[in-house]
Amino acid sequence: MGQEIAEAHFTEQDFVEFADRLREETALLEQWLASDRFEVSEPTAGFELEAWLVDPRLDPAPEVESLLARLNDPLVVAELATFNAEINGSPMPLTGDCLSRLATELTATLQRCDRVAQTLGTRLLTIGILPTVRPQHLSLGAMTPRQRYRALNDQIFALRHDRPLTLEIAGRDRLALEWHDVMLEAAATSFQIHLKVTPGEAARVYNASKIISGPMVAITANSPYLFGHDLWDETRIPLFEQAVSPGGPILQERVSFGFRYAERSIMETFRANLDRYPVLLPHLMDAEPQALAHLRLHNGTIWRWNRPLLGFDAAGRPHLRIEHRVVPAGPTVSDMLANAALYLGAVRDLAGQPEPPESRIPFLQTRAAFYTCAREGLDAEIQWRDGAILPVARILGEDLLPGARRGLLAAGIDPPEIAHWLGIIERRLETGRTGARWQRAWVERHGPDMAGLTAAYLEQQGTGRPVHEWTLLG
Repeated sequence: MGQEIAEAHFTEQDFVEFADRLREETALLEQWLASDRFEVSEPTAGFELEAWLVDPRLDPAPEVESLLARLNDPLVVAELATFNAEINGSPMPLTGDCLSRLATELTATLQRCDRVAQTLGTRLLTIGILPTVRPQHLSLGAMTPRQRYRALNDQIFALRHDRPLTLEIAGRDRLALEWHDVMLEAAATSFQIHLKVTPGEAARVYNASKIISGPMVAITANSPYLFGHDLWDETRIPLFEQAVSPGGPILQERVSFGFRYAERSIMETFRANLDRYPVLLPHLMDAEPQALAHLRLHNGTIWRWNRPLLGFDAAGRPHLRIEHRVVPAGPTVSDMLANAALYLGAVRDLAGQPEPPESRIPFLQTRAAFYTCAREGLDAEIQWRDGAILPVARILGEDLLPGARRGLLAAGIDPPEIAHWLGIIERRLETGRTGARWQRAWVERHGPDMAGLTAAYLEQQGTGRPVHEWTLLG
């Protein structure tokens, strides 16, 4: 949804014409996937990070337009709300010391953003859900002035026939409320990991990404609080799913884990886009079908937790990426790149196994595990291979971490790199301290002071140390 559009209002004919172009481009993509049209060079890794701006009281600060103007950096762009920014990493070949180079670039970008933010009387913070965000912060008045966001809001509620959204989350506490716009989505910020794949391996990587989504969300959880309520370890998951629900058939939900594995080809997901999902933004573009512009815009309004993406290189050749969206923002650059290392290594190992793991882990089992892990974090027990019910911490330690080492080594990542980044995951697992658990431990010691929690979090984040080393002072 990063693509801007020219209009926020559409005619019935716009929808008809867009649907025609979407069908044409989907058929063209299917032809390309059946030929050698796609770029198939070495795997490449990248990311998108959503961050918060906070004011001196640690409340959301609606200053992103001023921040972007002063930065003038193409890697830093607007998000849905005026208190969020999106930071992009430069894609790098998955080899050598690429993880450290990604970390160095992200650190420099975040430091530059924070320096500029401080000139505006604000600070930059990366966390799944900001503890101090309150309902009054999430109004249409906080929407970034971009046509695509206004149009998204209008079309979601057109599909809902203007019925309010219902947010219901039962965790340690219970939260239930009604909402009249899509701004709840702005409370959920993530660290999205991208892996470029070939058409031949895309389906296996896509399926492996789903299989490890539960363990990934358990070990990375960083969103326990919303509006002062203690909910899931990763409350961002149910929040985002309900924040943009069109209210129709479950197969048309815009944010979901999906309903099955890819059986033969990643093309199945693009056919599902065409067949199942009503067009939200029928923005007609002056582009040749070969640009796949309408297909890509439509795909950008379907937020699967694991999503195939299409892009083009400088020579105009298309390529495929799998976007892993389950990981929250924060706590630190070290944590986020360690999370990326775990995902990139484990997914390549699983996708390369002679016996596809999806043949031993039914999809319904994988989907159930995802929500169990989002709710319970590292306390979760889930079904794994051949139906065995295991603690997710054991699955991570005995299966996915060793697999991630194999996968990174096979990709050509330097052994010291592997030891460093996966070592952070290993120590987080040993201590049991995720971002969510640190936040809850702070509240247990200091009480439910969300501003105090945010101040302590910001201070610890400033040290750059991974979350398993954080203290509970302040």
